[in-house]
Amino acid sequence: MRLNIAAFLVIFFCSTVSIFAQTKKEKLESSFNQLLNDPQVKYALASFCVLNAETGEIVYAKNENIGLATASTLKTIVAATAYHILGKDYTYKTTLSYSGSISADGTLNGDIYIQGSGDPSLGSWRYEQTKESVVLKNFISAINAAGIKSIKGRIIGDASKWPTQSTPEGWIWSDIGNYYGASATGLNWRENQFDIKLLPGSKSGDPVKVLKTVPENSYLKIHNELTTGAAGTGDNAYVYLAPYTNEGYMRGTWGIGITKSAISASIPDPAFEAAFRLQDTLSKLNITVSEAPTTTRLLMQEGKKLPSTLNLITTHSSPKLSDLAYWYLNKSINLYGEAFIKTIAAEKGKVANTKNGATELIKFWKNKGYDENALNIIDGSGLAPANRVTTLAMAKILFEVQKESWYSDFIKGFPTNNGMKLKSGNISDVQGYAGYHTDAQGKKFVVVINVNNYNGSGISRKIFQALNALK
Repeated sequence: MRLNIAAFLVIFFCSTVSIFAQTKKEKLESSFNQLLNDPQVKYALASFCVLNAETGEIVYAKNENIGLATASTLKTIVAATAYHILGKDYTYKTTLSYSGSISADGTLNGDIYIQGSGDPSLGSWRYEQTKESVVLKNFISAINAAGIKSIKGRIIGDASKWPTQSTPEGWIWSDIGNYYGASATGLNWRENQFDIKLLPGSKSGDPVKVLKTVPENSYLKIHNELTTGAAGTGDNAYVYLAPYTNEGYMRGTWGIGITKSAISASIPDPAFEAAFRLQDTLSKLNITVSEAPTTTRLLMQEGKKLPSTLNLITTHSSPKLSDLAYWYLNKSINLYGEAFIKTIAAEKGKVANTKNGATELIKFWKNKGYDENALNIIDGSGLAPANRVTTLAMAKILFEVQKESWYSDFIKGFPTNNGMKLKSGNISDVQGYAGYHTDAQGKKFVVVINVNNYNGSGISRKIFQALNALK
């Protein structure tokens, strides 16, 4: 019995597609099994999920319903949620205001307030409009325009729009004093970090010399317990500096021949730092301030009452959320994610803390049909080791966001890893990648892979070998 040509072509096409899909699945299974059989993964738990980016169907999955620590791959979910709830054009507002009155000779008999709304980019070097020098210049210009020539009062950093607990529960002590552990407050400044310039000794075990801090911050005292590490050991230095303190420690080693010149630490009280920098700038311009800089938190601790109304001097607007999310994903800035998740809580009418933000995030995806038990999220960046998310849930969210009008902005932030658009994530003994890939035949995939509790180093190279089955 002869088949007509049309029927033959349909059968041939369907068979070819089936063979191609089967071949892709077999390649992925083989490459992932090779990773699972590697001695470095002997005591690890690994999960892999690949979806057809056009249909959402599973191409290959293994351990896809086991919740694992995510590290920074969690940022893909937090960013997607921020786009959904806040919108790509959302901006933060920081106001400069004053209390009291201005006399005829230009004396402000009152205080100047820098009032934050959680903007993580205020004073950041990543955008022209947010650079520290630009923001301070604009603030000074506005103060001059208001007719203020001297201040009988204080410069006050006001972070009170958010609660005082800046660091999420679940972060570890060795992280929070370092730049990547900078916590989000109601008033952030220069991404809440500063540099400590270091010089190693001539031989291993020698003390490490502190050259200076950038910028200079005389109000902080950092005890230096660093020693010189052997040549080639690099940066193993950590800063231990808790929120709202002014005294901390540096411990660890700084290797001989290191190419870096500094370690970056987190600012313990960003609101105070913002007030300190504005007052320092005013002083250099001969605009006197009679009292030392402070914050609303410190004033309230002293039992001082704050004015119910203030006079607006100027307002600073942040870049749009889409611009903030780009750097959040591309450079994995934990501070931005912690700001996003608190802002999500505030936008939903809740107290702007991390727990409320995580609850609202999970509720959002639950309402879209996701199992809330697959999304055990406790911070906005993935720095907490206790985050647990399945690779299937993450992959399905990444599949869904392709339908959104802001998807092109979203995917711009994904860095290139192994020739693919993948957000990486790495904390102690955790390595993961999540994102998108288009193979040589033009077929598109959503990819999430995660390995917890591996041993040794160099695991990324082996993960990439598993991912190469998609090429």
